[in-house]
Amino acid sequence: MTTERNGLTRQGFLGGALAAVALGGGGAAAQEPRPAGALHRRPIPASGETLPVIGLGTWRGFDVGEAAAERAPLREVVATLLDRGGRVIDSSPMYGRAEAVAGDLVAGLDARDRTFLATKVWTSGREAGIAQMNRSFRLLRTGRLDLMQIHNLLDWRTHLPTLRAWKEEGRIRHLGISHYTESAYDAVEAVLRAERLDFLQINYALDDRAAEERLLPLAAERGVAVLVNRPFGGGGLLRRLAHRPLPDYAAELGCASWGEILLKFVIGHPAVTCAIPGTADPRHMAENLRAGTGPLPDATLRRRMAATLPA
Repeated sequence: MTTERNGLTRQGFLGGALAAVALGGGGAAAQEPRPAGALHRRPIPASGETLPVIGLGTWRGFDVGEAAAERAPLREVVATLLDRGGRVIDSSPMYGRAEAVAGDLVAGLDARDRTFLATKVWTSGREAGIAQMNRSFRLLRTGRLDLMQIHNLLDWRTHLPTLRAWKEEGRIRHLGISHYTESAYDAVEAVLRAERLDFLQINYALDDRAAEERLLPLAAERGVAVLVNRPFGGGGLLRRLAHRPLPDYAAELGCASWGEILLKFVIGHPAVTCAIPGTADPRHMAENLRAGTGPLPDATLRRRMAATLPA
C-alpha cells in the first residue's frame, strides 16, 4: 500500500531512490531545477522538504567562549553558509559550548527562518533526556527544532516515545538517530528496520565506506534522510592528501581541492541527503559549499575514486 507523506508518496520516492542506488549515480540529473552555481538539494522523504547537500557541523570548532575574537570567524562561517544557500547546522550537548554559540550566532544574524537546526539527546533516563533537550532549546534560542536525534543510540527506547510525542505537538519537526562507529552498525540497522524514523546521521567518507554496504541502501528503502558526519574521513585523510596533486578527474567535477573531491564523493551517493563537515574557517566553509554545486560523480567515477585512493 502506498502512503502519502505531505504530497510525496513513499512508493514514488523509493522507486527513484532505489533506482539511483542501484545505478550508484550522483543523482545530478534528478535534482530539482536550480540556478547555475546553486547547491544541489535532496528531499527529506518524511516531509518532501528539500535540503541543500552541504551543511555545517559544530563539533570542536564551535566550542569557544564569548570573546569577540573567538566568535567573529564563526559568525562569518554561519553567514557564509546561509548566504550561499546552505541551511543545516548540526550540534549536540556533547560538543561543549557549541549549542550556545550556534544559537547566539543564528539569533544575531536574525537567521532562524533560514536555518535547519539539528541537535541530539545524549543521556539515560526519560526525565534526564527531557531536561537535556529543553536545555538545547534554550541554548539554540528556538521554540521549535527541525531535528532531534538520539545520539549513539543511548537509551533510545526511552527517548523515542518522547520524540514522537514532541513531533505530534510540533516541538520538533523531525526525529532520528545518530552514530559514528562501525562497530555499532548492526544495532543501527536493527533500529532502522524496526522503527519509523525521519533521519539517520552516520559516518561515511572515501576512506570509510562501510555504511554503503547496508545502511545507506536501507535508509533509502525505508525513506530515511541521511546526514553524513566525518565526510573527510578519519586518520588525517585530508591532511595526507593536501600536498598531492589533484587527480585528472578533478577538472571533470569542477574541483579545485581535495576537500571538494572528498565531499563530492559523499554527496554523490544518492542516499545521502546532506554532508555536515565541521569547520571554524570561513574559507573552508566556502570551499565546502562549492563542492555542493556542479557535476557529481556517477557510478563509474565513484568506483574509480575509491579504487585510486592514495595510501
